[in-house]
Amino acid sequence: MVKLQRKLPEGLVLIKYLGSKRLLIPGIRSVVDSIPKRGRFLDLFSGTSRVGHEMKKAGWQVILNDWNRYAWVLATAHVVCDPDRTNEIVKLIDHLHTIPTKDGWFTETYCRKSRYFTPENGSRIEAIRDEIQRMELDEELECVLLAMLMEAADRVDSTVGVQMAYLKEWSKRSLQPLQLRVPELIPGSPLGKAEAHCLEAQEAAQKLHTDVAYLDPPYNQHKYIGNYHVWETLVRWDQPEVYGVACKRIDCRDKRSDFNSRPGIHAAMEQLIQNLSAPIKIISFSDEGYLPKSEMEALLEKYGKLQTLSRSHSRYVGAKIGIHAPSGEKVGKVSHLKNTEYLYVLGEVKLKLDELQDHGWLIEQPTST
Repeated sequence: MVKLQRKLPEGLVLIKYLGSKRLLIPGIRSVVDSIPKRGRFLDLFSGTSRVGHEMKKAGWQVILNDWNRYAWVLATAHVVCDPDRTNEIVKLIDHLHTIPTKDGWFTETYCRKSRYFTPENGSRIEAIRDEIQRMELDEELECVLLAMLMEAADRVDSTVGVQMAYLKEWSKRSLQPLQLRVPELIPGSPLGKAEAHCLEAQEAAQKLHTDVAYLDPPYNQHKYIGNYHVWETLVRWDQPEVYGVACKRIDCRDKRSDFNSRPGIHAAMEQLIQNLSAPIKIISFSDEGYLPKSEMEALLEKYGKLQTLSRSHSRYVGAKIGIHAPSGEKVGKVSHLKNTEYLYVLGEVKLKLDELQDHGWLIEQPTST
C-alpha cells in the first residue's frame, strides 16, 4: 500500500535533475524583474519547469516547451494546472493510495534486469501507472498524477541522479516505501493561462511568439532522454525495446539534437536566435559546453545589445564520486569540482546590478572581437 503525504516540504521539490536551475533562479528572476512590463514568457527547454514555475509566480503568462515527454508532463502538472483542481487531485491520489501492487513488465525491467527501484516499490509504481491509464482522465489531471508518481519514484530510486547507471547496492532511500504527495499549485497569471508544448526547439521557436524567451539548451554530448529514460518510459507507458545494462529505451540511440553536437551547435544556436520572435532573450550556458564564452558572445552580439553575467557553482554529485569501471574500481580522476554558469542577456534590459551581485553573479567584460 502507498502512504499518502499531503504536506509538501517548503518550496518546489522536483526530480533530481542534471543542469537544474534551482541555484540560478534568483539571478534569472532578477533579470526578468528588470523588464518593466510583464507579458508572455517562453522557457524553450523547460526540463523540470522550475524556471517557468518561478515566472508564473511573478505574474507572467508562461509558455513552456521541451522535446521530451516527461518534461512536458512536469510542465503541465506544475505550471499549467491551477489550484482550482486541487480537490479533484486529492480525491484521485486518495484512490491511488488503495491500489494493490502489480508485478509486470516495468518491475521486471527496472527492478530485476536493472536495479533502479526495489521490486516492492517497482510493483507499486506499476500498479499506480496502470490505474492512471485506466481512468482516462483529462490531460491536466493525468499529467499531475504522472508527475506525482515520477517524483515519488525519484525519492526512492537507487542512482546518483541520472539513469545512465544505478548503484551496486541499494541506496538508503530506495528501501523506503513509495509516497505520493499532493502538489501545491500556484495561481494563474491575470495575463492568461500557461501553456506546455512538446516540440523540437527550432519548430517551437518558429511557432511560439512571446515577449521574453529563456534558453537553456543542451551544451554537450549528453542527451537528456538518455539520462532520464526511465521517466520517459513511465509517462509514455509503451514497453519499449531496451538495450544494455541500463535498459535504456531504443530511441535513446536515435533521438538526436544539433545542440548535442560539437560541429552542429553553433549553427543550431544561431538558427534558434534568428527564429525566435521575442525581443528579449536570456541564454543560460555552462563553461563546460561546446560554445566557449568568446564564441557565444560573438554569435549573440550580432542580434542586439548583449550583457554577460557569470556565477561559479559546484558540479553535479557524480563528479564528487569519481570515475569507476563497471567492476566498481575507481579508474579515473575528476578534473574539477566547480564550473561557471553564464547568463547572456540579449536585448534592451537595464539590469539591477547590485541585486545580481548579492545573488553571486558577476558582470563579465566581453571577450569577443
